[in-house]
Amino acid sequence: METKLLTVDPIKDVEVVQALGSATRIEILNLLRLKGPLNVNDIAVHMAMPQSTVATNLRSLEKAGLIQTHTMKASKGNQKICSSIYGEILIRFDNRTNHSPDIVTVSMPIGLFTEFEVEAPCGLCSVNNVIGMLDVQEVFLDPQRMQAALLWFTRGYVEYKFPNNAKVSGRPVRKIEFSAELSSETPATNANWPSDISIWINGVKAGYWTSPGDFGDRRGIYSPAWWKLSGSQYGKLKTWTIDDRGTWIDGAMVSTQTIASLGIPDHHSIRFRIGIDEKAENPGGLNIFGKGFGDFDQDIVMTIHF
Repeated sequence: METKLLTVDPIKDVEVVQALGSATRIEILNLLRLKGPLNVNDIAVHMAMPQSTVATNLRSLEKAGLIQTHTMKASKGNQKICSSIYGEILIRFDNRTNHSPDIVTVSMPIGLFTEFEVEAPCGLCSVNNVIGMLDVQEVFLDPQRMQAALLWFTRGYVEYKFPNNAKVSGRPVRKIEFSAELSSETPATNANWPSDISIWINGVKAGYWTSPGDFGDRRGIYSPAWWKLSGSQYGKLKTWTIDDRGTWIDGAMVSTQTIASLGIPDHHSIRFRIGIDEKAENPGGLNIFGKGFGDFDQDIVMTIHF
């Protein structure tokens, strides 16, 4: 993810200051920042510490809102995946907030979804290879999904949890934007294959965009050479914007849902779901292109305007 700044008031944010008052927890934060999301066992191995010690410190960091966690199925039972939220943490003693950024941008790797429900044909691949088996929904539980640079399915959705910087800072949000490179999905490719691609924010549907097709007439600018030419190659970069007037896609109004209807101050995270509505008139599937695939070298990007 891109660097995010947390400004800490040492009087109001005592729990955060206490969580930072430990060399072990600082090392964990630094490890997660450098290595990306890791499970408890991986962190214990890197730090040469017992899992119980690591788990105790992770609880303190999570309680203070310095890391985010989600549970995934493992070969035996479940595993907790931990990731760092902030790249910079500033403790201010003058209680001034005028230096807080007016715009915060977060880039979410497309494989870091926290919930999903998909139908085959479906699959995932990294910039190096296909992840697991094609057309098997359970592959979306594979820990290697975090390396995904392209994912696709015909029906269903994937959902991501973005950090809620508005909740942390207590500042009102003027507008919020989500952008991603998208296309329809069909076996092989078909430029004339419309699909109504919808997004939901905190459970609120915020309009849909009809993709004209699944594009494969040329190789995507960033698509790796090993990826078959008969597969989906690139999409269209689309941006949803929600403000106090409604919801817009690339400047065209698509919904009357406003920033107030999303309940952003009421949630610790901002849930972003993208998929095919069960009632879609054109249920033509979905490709999401991340870094290393398609025409735009980016993942799913959220921008908050204060």
